[in-house]
Amino acid sequence: MPINDLLAASTVAASTLTGDRIVATVAAVVALAGAIIGGLALARPTSRSGRRGPAVAVGAGVAGALVGGLVVATADGGPGTGNGIVGGYAALVLGLLGALLGGLALARTRRIA
Repeated sequence: MPINDLLAASTVAASTLTGDRIVATVAAVVALAGAIIGGLALARPTSRSGRRGPAVAVGAGVAGALVGGLVVATADGGPGTGNGIVGGYAALVLGLLGALLGGLALARTRRIA
């Protein structure tokens, strides 16, 4: 089989939403929410944010990182193939960031209490 046939069969238009792209996008949004909540919980005084914000940030970050890692591990090709690999990597990085920020804020609440 010629290489042109393989390349033509494996690419998807940039505007096409495949199942993998949707899963990766949702994971990236959840991970981004975790990173934002973790950053806000770390920036605010402990008495105002309590323990709920940091716990939500850790949970959302871990969930986003796990789903993003799963998308990256199961992807058949690179960017542009419709496998959601770019969103998977974004979810992986943002999820780890959210878990880290939430963990720091959670440790601060435990240290003060």
